Amino acid sequence: MIDDLIELLAEKGQPNFFFDALDTALAARVGHRLLTLLYTDGDEVARVYSNMPDVYPVSGRKPMGVTPWGDLVLRGQQPFLGRDYEALKWAFFDHELIASLGLGSAINIPVVYDGETIGTINLLHEEHFYEEKHVEIARKFAPLLIPAFLEARRISSASRA
Repeated sequence: MIDDLIELLAEKGQPNFFFDALDTALAARVGHRLLTLLYTDGDEVARVYSNMPDVYPVSGRKPMGVTPWGDLVLRGQQPFLGRDYEALKWAFFDHELIASLGLGSAINIPVVYDGETIGTINLLHEEHFYEEKHVEIARKFAPLLIPAFLEARRISSASRA
């Protein structure tokens, strides 16, 4: 499955073509109701993909001040596994919106390149859905996002110049 995704990176229509295929692959291998992909941009994160764009729109940006979640995932480069709603309250300011969607567990996987966290894969599902085995599967997909996240950062920097 990962080999198939690697081959798709060469196809025209990037990155959306790849993001859609990644969504399908993660749904099959890990499971999710909500998938978002965020790249880091200075002290902000910006959304480049969402399978629920009406609730979590693409190009949504949010500042990432110092938070325990940011210390773990963005700075510590460790995955976050939130098994229940209490864990999501600890991690996310928008936990009420998440709960309103029937979501109560999350996995966040840092995408790291050259020693820097350049983005995250964010999977959410019903409460108690995720286990450590899901984290290990999802981690294998992170390097595939390096080209797309680097390109998103490049475009963002160019638009500000």
